[in-house]
Amino acid sequence: MGVGNKRTRTKTRNHIRDLDQVKADLLSPKHLAQYKDTKLTEDLPGLGQWYCTECAKWYDTEASLVVHRKGKPHKRRVRQLREEPWTQKEAEAVAGLVTDNEGHERRAEAADAEMEMTT
Repeated sequence: MGVGNKRTRTKTRNHIRDLDQVKADLLSPKHLAQYKDTKLTEDLPGLGQWYCTECAKWYDTEASLVVHRKGKPHKRRVRQLREEPWTQKEAEAVAGLVTDNEGHERRAEAADAEMEMTT
């Protein structure tokens, strides 16, 4: 028997928290504390003392955390977090799903008014 699809396994192992989860961590300390409580400190690098909230990564030493914060990947992630996340309504509008029921009635009324004008 083989290992299976090694690429898929490594992709899921290296998965970090999504932007909306990190945004919630930054806005609510309770949300961040709840996430940190799910991790055992014995299993974390540096016993869980040095954590980059923006990148959702643990570090062994304070020096490695400082070097990380000066790096390009951290700055890129911070720039991504500054942008406002998409709302569900915007996502549905982009996909072509119309959720505005009032707009549909208004269009029908406008079509009726236009029809009356032409006759």
